[in-house]
Amino acid sequence: MAEVIIVENKEAAGALVAAEIVALIDGRPDAVLGLATGSTPLPVYEALRPLVADRDVSQVRGFALDEYVGIDPAHPESYRSVITREVVEPLGLDPQRIHVPNGAEETIPHAGEDYEQAIAAAGGVDLQILGIGTDGHIGFNEPGSSFASRTRVKTLTEQTRIDNARFFDSIDDVPMHCITQGLGTILAARHLVLLAFGESKAAAVAAAVEGPLSASLPGSAIQLHPHATVVVDEAAASQLAQADYYRYTFANKPAWQGI
Repeated sequence: MAEVIIVENKEAAGALVAAEIVALIDGRPDAVLGLATGSTPLPVYEALRPLVADRDVSQVRGFALDEYVGIDPAHPESYRSVITREVVEPLGLDPQRIHVPNGAEETIPHAGEDYEQAIAAAGGVDLQILGIGTDGHIGFNEPGSSFASRTRVKTLTEQTRIDNARFFDSIDDVPMHCITQGLGTILAARHLVLLAFGESKAAAVAAAVEGPLSASLPGSAIQLHPHATVVVDEAAASQLAQADYYRYTFANKPAWQGI
């Protein structure tokens, strides 16, 4: 079962996860981070800024979860641009060491395998940051995705395109396809850290953590992982049946264990 940590707000969540990442980097300067985009992980990246300001992070490596297919990498809403803007530049990471799936249409037939090989060559992901959609998706693994899936092209659901339309001029500009790490790829990371904030995520969080294992709820795949940590605010935790137990176990956890 995943460890569930309930915190007061997203800022507290960001500080908690950032401290874990810094401890990882201190122990392994060339640590491999799995980088999520969207609003959910922003508190982590913001909390990391002052913590890495006086550290050498030049050897840190990273792999983004996904990218749109057919989008110009220079487009402000490509995930290459987002990762550069929100992670690489603020944290002072080496952009050559931060990888994003290649969404170019001319290489898309083998882009998934290329990305898998790059992750393997790096020795795998040490800590993978994740968000979760209201329908339970992680990465762009929509409901119905195989738990064994690897990096591949997926068709975005209408709801996902509607949700992402706020980043574009109109929904017509939102790409129809993406390339995303599969659930099997995500599960291969050594530590998963899933974050969720707000009441709108409460049902998905409860289903992922306490519900049945189901491809219809991709986030439930975290139940298969030996080291998964779920960090949520009170609103996102509001439908957890065992919330009091999670609070009790975290309050009495030995400090040396980290998260």
